[in-house]
Amino acid sequence: MHTLHSRAALDDGLTHLQRDVRSLASLVDVAIERSMAALEHLDQALARQVIEEDAKVNDLRYGIEERGIHLIATQQPIAGDLRFIISVLYIAVELERMGDYCAGIGKIVQLHEGKGLLKPLIDLPRMRDVVRDMLRDAVDAFIARDAARAVAVAKRDDEVDALYEQIYRELLTFMLNDPRTIDRATWLIWVAHNFERMGDRIQNICERTVFEVRGVLSEFRSSYRGGG
Repeated sequence: MHTLHSRAALDDGLTHLQRDVRSLASLVDVAIERSMAALEHLDQALARQVIEEDAKVNDLRYGIEERGIHLIATQQPIAGDLRFIISVLYIAVELERMGDYCAGIGKIVQLHEGKGLLKPLIDLPRMRDVVRDMLRDAVDAFIARDAARAVAVAKRDDEVDALYEQIYRELLTFMLNDPRTIDRATWLIWVAHNFERMGDRIQNICERTVFEVRGVLSEFRSSYRGGG
C-alpha cells in the first residue's frame, strides 16, 4: 500500500515538473519575441518589461529546483525517473540563462536611447525565428522522450552559427568603413551573440533529452565551419 501511495506521489511530482518546464520554456519564448520586437522598434517600455519580467523566469527556475530536489529526497526515484528529474534540473538552468540573454537584449535597446538603429534588421529576426522554432521543438522532444527529434533540433544550431557569422562580418564592414558606427554596430553584434548563445543552450537541452531517453550523455558538436 505504501508503495502505491509513493508511486502516485512520484508520478504527480513528475507531471508537475513536466508542466513547469513547459511553462518556463513558454516564458522564455515570449521574452525572445518581446526582446526582438523591442529592438526592432526601439521600444524602451517593452525593453524595460523584458528586463523586469526576467524575475518570473528566475522564480520558476528556482521553483523547479526545489520541486525536483524534494522529489529526490522524499520519493527516492531510481533509473528512468531519476534521469528525468536530473534532466529537468539541467534544462531549467539552460532556460533561465536564455531568459538572461533576452534581458541582455533589453539592456542593449536601452543603450540605443536617443539613437536610431544602425541598419534595418534582416538576419537578426531570422536568428530569432530559428531559435524560437528550436526551443519549441527541443522542449516537445524532451516531453515526448524523442531522442531522434532532439538530435535533429540540435543540428539546426549550425543555422544559428551561420547567421551569427554573417551578421558579424557585415557589422565589422560598417565599423571599418566608418568609425562613427562602432558603438551601434557593436550593440547589434552583442544581440547576435546572445542569440548564438541561445542556440548553444538549446543544443544542451537536446543533449539532456538524449541522456534521459538513452541513458547516454554525449556532446553535440557544431558541424558549421564558417565561410572563411
